[in-house]
Amino acid sequence: MARERSRRTSRRDRAKDTVETISKISKVNQPKVNISPYEMVTEEGIEKIHQASLEILSDVGIDFYDEEAIEVLKANGVKMGGDTGETAFFDREMVMEFVNKAPSEFTQIARDPDNNVRIGGKNMVFAPVYGPPFVYDIDRGRREATLEDFNNFVKLAYMSPYLHHSGGTVCEPGDEPTHTRHLDMIYGHIKYSNKAFMGSVTTGENAADSVAMAEIVMGKEIYENPAMVSLINVSSPRRYDDRMLGALKVYAKANQATIVSPFLFSGAMSPVGLAGTLTQMNAESLAGIAFKQMLKPGCPVIFGCFQTNIDLQSGAPVFGSPESQIVLSAAAQLARRHKLPFRSGGMFTGAKTADAQAAYESMGVMLPAVQSGVNFILHSAGWLEGGLAAGYEKFVQDAEILGMFHRLVEGLSLDENSFAMDSLRNTVVTDHHLGTPHTMANFRTAFHRAEIFNYDSYEKWYEEGAETSEQAAAKKVKQMLRDYEAPPLDQAIDEELQAYIARRKEEIPPEF
Repeated sequence: MARERSRRTSRRDRAKDTVETISKISKVNQPKVNISPYEMVTEEGIEKIHQASLEILSDVGIDFYDEEAIEVLKANGVKMGGDTGETAFFDREMVMEFVNKAPSEFTQIARDPDNNVRIGGKNMVFAPVYGPPFVYDIDRGRREATLEDFNNFVKLAYMSPYLHHSGGTVCEPGDEPTHTRHLDMIYGHIKYSNKAFMGSVTTGENAADSVAMAEIVMGKEIYENPAMVSLINVSSPRRYDDRMLGALKVYAKANQATIVSPFLFSGAMSPVGLAGTLTQMNAESLAGIAFKQMLKPGCPVIFGCFQTNIDLQSGAPVFGSPESQIVLSAAAQLARRHKLPFRSGGMFTGAKTADAQAAYESMGVMLPAVQSGVNFILHSAGWLEGGLAAGYEKFVQDAEILGMFHRLVEGLSLDENSFAMDSLRNTVVTDHHLGTPHTMANFRTAFHRAEIFNYDSYEKWYEEGAETSEQAAAKKVKQMLRDYEAPPLDQAIDEELQAYIARRKEEIPPEF
């Protein structure tokens, strides 16, 4: 096994040597957050919410629908009860003892080491949309997603300097069988990108396939530093189902990172009272995190929160609401209290196209996420229709905004160049700063400039075709896909992956 690991490591090194031939646009430029996080709630208020969560954990309980999980919980002092014996009642002090075993920061490795990402602390990761069964573009409209669409979004994420992560199920390839499509998706992330990616979570077996494929590419190093961050959703209210627990167990035993994330619509899966929603969210997350630490102490985990509210007249989810912003910011404070990396936010919208509603709602969630110092922001690009569709134009429009956020989190520089004292002294009241030596020296780098947003006069814009932002984004999508070049992948590794996929497709029985 040592010899095999050496062989794989050398392949990875060779791939690194040849990566200089690929455009620098694909390189990860992960930002450090140099702005103070927004504090929505007082320290006393956060502690009150946490104590209410401990009351839920000890007195109300969290259901675990998995026999092995129940045995693990019982072996670690958790009392099981309820009508079916599947409700876990956690001792208040004990649950935090396990939570405190999780690291506050960790590194997720990529097949190109230059694209490794640091998660936690003041680090921020932007990852694309996750899970839509449909895709949308202005030429073909809304349609069922295919594997070609999936691979296209992987390519777009790879080419963007503002997306640090390839994501997971960027869309559901409906043209592939349900029971084996996870193999095609993991292969797509590996083949068409060299950024970090997420594993499959639909079953424990699919998670095991994800681990096996990551090991083929990166060797045994993945058991020291995780090669995957995967999404474990709580079946709110207060339930962990057998599928999520199956995947969580596999990833924990393989030392792979997971996001433990309640899925909350206030007014449906949690109370309309926002403090109650936060109490439930905190309790659900802590239960899953503690369970993972029981399986493997020190295994990386991310404290997650997916939340918005429903429209109480129609029952439809509402994205970008002020209530969701309040919960997001307070949840970030809870994560900092627990000294855990935090996942929340995203470019959420209920809009069907990349229109004004999409812009307003997306910024209504994404800006507080950035200002709250969220460490891992899933759904950072491409989300449409309440998560039912991944939009091509929306993807690149969102990426433009992510570029702006890269500049925002740098904060205010107080160095000599930023003060520009010579320019302030030498520019007289009847002159301007446009042509000063300081302006000319900083002309290209002083301000962030988006590529697809139009800053021309109305007359020039009209004469050149009155192109909308969505039309400009559509052009950029097509140009990016034409310009795409796949990152190098060792032929022997590629062949081993394809052989593994072929074998597993023969072995996995159809679900229906």
